Amino acid sequence: MTPREQPGGHPVVRPGVAAGYRPELQGLRALAVLLVAVYHVWVGRVSGGVDVFFLVSGFLLTGQLVRAAERGDLDVRRRWTRSLARLVPAAAVVLVVTTVAAVLVVPEGRWGQTVREVVAAALFLENWQLAADSVDYAARGNVESVAQHFWSLSVQMQVFLLWPLLFAVVALACRNAAQPDRAGSLRRTATMALLGVFAASLVYSVDLTITNQPLAYFHTLTRLWEFALGGLLALHGDRVVLSARSRVAAGWTGVVGLVACGALIPVAQAFPGIAALWPTGCAALVLLAGRTGASLGADRFLTAAPARYLGDISYGLYLWHWPLLVLYLQGSGEQSAGFGTGALIIGAATVLAAITHECVEKPLARRSGGTRRQVRTTVACTAAVLAVALTWQVAAALRVDPEAALGDDAHPGAHALLSDEEVSPAPLLPSAVAVTEDWVRIERWDCSPMAGFPMDACAQPLRVAEDTQEPVQPERRIVVVGDSHAQQLTGALLPIAERHNWQIIAIVRGACPFSTASEVVPDEPDCLAWNAAAADEITALQPDAVVTLASRDARIGHTEQTPAGFVEQWRKLDEQGIPVLALRDNPRFDHSVPDCVQTRPEDVDGCGVDRAEIYAPTPPWADLPDVPANVTFVDIADAVCDAERCPPVIGNVLVYMDDNHLTATYSTSMSDLLASRIEEGLGWP
Repeated sequence: MTPREQPGGHPVVRPGVAAGYRPELQGLRALAVLLVAVYHVWVGRVSGGVDVFFLVSGFLLTGQLVRAAERGDLDVRRRWTRSLARLVPAAAVVLVVTTVAAVLVVPEGRWGQTVREVVAAALFLENWQLAADSVDYAARGNVESVAQHFWSLSVQMQVFLLWPLLFAVVALACRNAAQPDRAGSLRRTATMALLGVFAASLVYSVDLTITNQPLAYFHTLTRLWEFALGGLLALHGDRVVLSARSRVAAGWTGVVGLVACGALIPVAQAFPGIAALWPTGCAALVLLAGRTGASLGADRFLTAAPARYLGDISYGLYLWHWPLLVLYLQGSGEQSAGFGTGALIIGAATVLAAITHECVEKPLARRSGGTRRQVRTTVACTAAVLAVALTWQVAAALRVDPEAALGDDAHPGAHALLSDEEVSPAPLLPSAVAVTEDWVRIERWDCSPMAGFPMDACAQPLRVAEDTQEPVQPERRIVVVGDSHAQQLTGALLPIAERHNWQIIAIVRGACPFSTASEVVPDEPDCLAWNAAAADEITALQPDAVVTLASRDARIGHTEQTPAGFVEQWRKLDEQGIPVLALRDNPRFDHSVPDCVQTRPEDVDGCGVDRAEIYAPTPPWADLPDVPANVTFVDIADAVCDAERCPPVIGNVLVYMDDNHLTATYSTSMSDLLASRIEEGLGWP
């Protein structure tokens, strides 16, 4: 992925330190980037090619740093500057161009995510942005962005900043070694340091991949061992002596193994644990094979002129292929690229990579003399990307009308279901730009950690009396408990609670409905433990009532159900004398509803679904024989669907913020429709 960097001139070859031009490296890069592009475009899988780049980068970088340390001219700041100046300009060009294209192609509901990721990519922090999103339930509706592939470049840049520091420490540790043995001491110390990094990182990678694979995939520390393995090959690969026949076999084994890796291993779900030894091991075999001189050796093809040139432009090809694919899929509405379209995408990416190489990388490399010029170039390129992204963000913010109010005649929301009159068209609320952030913001309430579990219980702030300016104690306290659907339905409760001076306390966690069993597959980590802690918190609070979900899986192809684990939790609350109000779950879709509405304005109703495909006429709890006496049910189906359809827009209000969550705006509009049923269900005078 990184531009070609080979030591200039004729470096002195020292035992155990890889040096000199290795043409098969360029061919290996070419193979890796082709695998990445082909698997992305046509297969829809991850190939393992990125892991090859990590190993090759570790191989080259370690060799360069060790030789610099042996010469006594290892300058960490200069090394950092060179790395930034080499990587940033081409990356900046791609980010600026694709950001401008995204303004025209990407649905407005995805603008916020795209801007965040472009900024993270420009700062080479995209892997941490994606890692944060992988553990942030609110971000799991994110789709692939034009900058998502920058996660691996971010990891590389972070290692490029870390590695010189590591070897500066190694050189410092060896400064007192006797002059004749200084090179040997330096190599031995470097080897021990790399072995330590390799072992610690691999163990951590395996452990985190088992416990939280999405986080492990983007985590820098889980990838360090791949760079360390490349570094160990740079230091000791020349010591591995193979026969000519063995080298030919090693080369082809490595190439065939790399090609097969993505097809045989679910890389996106299994990496970067022990499974990542497959592609890195294959790349190591190719490096150990080296130049065989055999007419049928893999290196003959890897060192051919086309392969070497493709290796030269591999950085640009990696940068360009992904945004072209994402922009095509977003613009066309297709789920995948066919063979012909995919060939055009890869061809266009190759042409753009060649142009970037010839017009950006090579000219800047020729004129890169001087640290100050390199710094200026890097800062200017990064600033250009940030300026474009932030300008887009400001423009998007200006499209959001902060004065728009729900409940006016133009935006009746759920009230439109009470009337047969047509609602005149008006701009939708919430806006497409703001819809993905339209959560019921319980985190702005008075939140405190639950006893025995690091999650918050958030209490609605008490009303303040106008005359005394003292908090008014609530008439009743209601706990809303469950998953994010329960959180969004809280919007319908808030106006009712305000009217009656009730206080709502929210104990919610995404993908973790209130149950005694695991209801979501794959299970949210610690969901059972969280539910137990939530139950303990409710016991300690002794609220006047608990509001939770009555059902789940209201979607096409699934049978809506009231799980036994729900009933068991209700029974436990019944034993404590706590009433339960159970609300029916809202519909779930197989597509992003706001994106569909924006991209199909001529057929908005087509973004909805027939009510009969979601909701059975009789709710699932009606057939349960053992429902505790403390439970009252409220069916919200008539508040989100009309007699025939569950539409995406009701009363000029977007009903859904993604494929399964109600918008807070629409949920609030449901309040009057549900008020009498909720008040009757609670049974309070």
